[in-house]
Order: sequence, then structure tokens, then C-alpha cells
Amino acid sequence: MVGKPSIVNVLEAGLSAHTLRGNVIANNIANLGTPGFRRDAVKFEDILADKLDKPGGLSEKDLRELKGEIFKPMNTPLNEKGNDVSMEVEMGELLKNSSRQKTYLRLLNKAYKQMEMAMQSNV
Repeated sequence: MVGKPSIVNVLEAGLSAHTLRGNVIANNIANLGTPGFRRDAVKFEDILADKLDKPGGLSEKDLRELKGEIFKPMNTPLNEKGNDVSMEVEMGELLKNSSRQKTYLRLLNKAYKQMEMAMQSNV
């Protein structure tokens, strides 16, 4: 299919990034006491915004390649064990991630309801 991707595809990519981010946060928390461990984070929204801002917007090819990227922020202070994981930071990230998931799911639900209404009106 050629053309612009649907909002449903974009939201599904967001949910996929949410799952990745949840796994990364869980891994960070699991390594809270591991000496020398540096926390990971997931970049998705910035990547999506960059693709949306390019001339022509987001293509289906862009969407197929749209994935969250794991990176090490390296901007958080280290504790005495050389570890930079903070339970407070991870819990904050967990709450933000949960809010994003709820938003993606609500928007997907709305899109599916609109499709259902459109199909019912054509019967």
C-alpha cells in the first residue's frame, strides 16, 4: 500500500516503543544494586517527531522502520558503586510510560470506534 500511514499504524508503533521502554525500566530496576551498571533509556518520541518534521511527512517506509532506540543517557550522577540507577527516577519513568500507554490505547480505541461507525453506516 502506497501513501501515508494511518494513525492506527503510528499508535501501534508507539505501543511497541512503550513495551520496549517498560522492559528497559524493569532491567534498570533489576540492576539497582549492580556495581558499575549504567541505566538505559528509550528514545521514540524524538525519532517520531523528526520523521514527521521532514518534507513529505511520515511515509509507510518510515513507519516500518520506526522503532524505539535504547541508549545510555550518561547524564545521571553515579553512586559509590559506580551505578547511576535511582529508584525515584525509574518510578517516574514508569509513571510516564504508563500514561503514554493509556493515551495510545485511548486513541486506538477511538480510531477503531470511528472505523466501526463508518462500516455500520455503509451497511
